[in-house]
Amino acid sequence: MRTLIGSLLFGCVLATQSVNAADGIPPPWAYSVNPPGGQPVPDDGSLRRVPDSAAAFTLTQIRDLFAAPDWHPEQHPAMPAAVSHGRKPDVFACGYCHLPNGLGRPENSSLAGLPADYIVQQVADFKSGARKSSEPNSLPINLMIQVAKAATEEEVKTAAAYFANLPRLPWIKVIETDTVPVTRVAGWMLVAAEGGARELIGDRIIEMPVDLERTELRDAASGFIAYVPNGSIAKGAALIGGADGKTTACGICHGADLRGLGPVPGLAGRSPSYIVRQLYDMRHRVRNGSWSALMKPVVANLSEADMVAIAAYTASLAP
Repeated sequence: MRTLIGSLLFGCVLATQSVNAADGIPPPWAYSVNPPGGQPVPDDGSLRRVPDSAAAFTLTQIRDLFAAPDWHPEQHPAMPAAVSHGRKPDVFACGYCHLPNGLGRPENSSLAGLPADYIVQQVADFKSGARKSSEPNSLPINLMIQVAKAATEEEVKTAAAYFANLPRLPWIKVIETDTVPVTRVAGWMLVAAEGGARELIGDRIIEMPVDLERTELRDAASGFIAYVPNGSIAKGAALIGGADGKTTACGICHGADLRGLGPVPGLAGRSPSYIVRQLYDMRHRVRNGSWSALMKPVVANLSEADMVAIAAYTASLAP
């Protein structure tokens, strides 16, 4: 299993343009999928390091799904076992994918500061089959479903409490632009292709690491940049406010500042790729479960361009 996952995590393929939602095909820039057959860089046994950390890990250690690489242990509380190591053979360390600081990466989700009960409910929805992905080949979601089915109630509650108590920190820099770097997929996320060429952004969000090497080493102190279409932030603000009647004002449930309200999760400062996936999944009825029914009429009339604008706006807000 670990060899297969390692191969998939380091494969790459050229990213393609957005496909219209009417075609029933999820936008590939939001649902990045590695091609089969990719091979990870061989481990030469040397110790890797990142800035401002006394830690050192080999590539084999960094790729161990049962030992979340913790480069900056002084920046967060002690991780419980479910977060730091998980439980073999099927419960991977939560901190491996979602990072010890809970801020996550574009291919999964940010958990820091989410209500604990909300996190517990999402794991239950993955376990029951109520929550899936519009992209059946999404390894991150398929692994999450596997973990949800194998984790104990106590493991889920312990991990949820840990992530809920972590602070939301600035993690994604949003830039409006007409052109973006040509990208490829590596580790289930977009990264810049070699050569430095650029192309029109179209109705896409291109979310990529600020420092690819540090991100591949799972450095929880190295964040992301999200390129969004010019004008999309203002358009998203109007949609979020319900000004044109196309959708319900999001602040009613998610809070006036979109930082959450009671058991409802905050949207501000979270990955725009993730937000687009959730809107798309709800619109296409593959994400269900508790509270999801309330979102169905909210997303019913949204186009992909609308989803891009909403995600651009929410990502631009301070968390």
